[in-house]
Amino acid sequence: MSDPRTRIVADGYDVIGERFVEWRDRIVGDERDRWRTELTSRLAPGARILELGCGDGTPDARILDAEGFAVTGVDSSAKQVARARAHVPGARFVQSDFTELELDARSFDAVAVFYAFNHVPRDLLAPLFGRIHTWLVPGGLFLAAFGTSDTEEWVGEWLGTTMFFSSFPPEKTSLLLRDAGFELLLDERMRMVEPEPEPDEGVWQWVLARS
Repeated sequence: MSDPRTRIVADGYDVIGERFVEWRDRIVGDERDRWRTELTSRLAPGARILELGCGDGTPDARILDAEGFAVTGVDSSAKQVARARAHVPGARFVQSDFTELELDARSFDAVAVFYAFNHVPRDLLAPLFGRIHTWLVPGGLFLAAFGTSDTEEWVGEWLGTTMFFSSFPPEKTSLLLRDAGFELLLDERMRMVEPEPEPDEGVWQWVLARS
């Protein structure tokens, strides 16, 4: 893991793993269930799904595994991956910085990223989208949530640790996805309220795309 910005994220989630879950479960308006269903309703039984930024395996890897999909989760935090293996023993988990991950072409039917892209340096997104496109079978699906602020880089205290955030405005993100070869099936803005350090309503861009 050579990029110091992604190391901040890995070290941060090693520190706040359980604290993050408690915080996440108090979010109001999280649309992940709807969007996960948008993905899985289009997949064949037993489809191979790669989740990037899987955290401790809950709730998404656990639900996808219970629904009979072949799940592989990737996260940069060693402690989060250990928790994921305990929470979802039927899935496969890999500790890796997914911005540097190399996988075989056409090895997955779908890739899902639930809120992890806001921790990815935005200058790394275009090449990462290109690699994700190669990992998918032709017609494979890519589901992701993106931050919507024009933030090149923010590093500071968050939930008791140091964290890195970065994002593009939605128009730029959509353009990068199209440039990588994706067809955008759904591209919507959704609002949700994060509980602290004080209640904060934010806008997220959800995209379902096809390779």
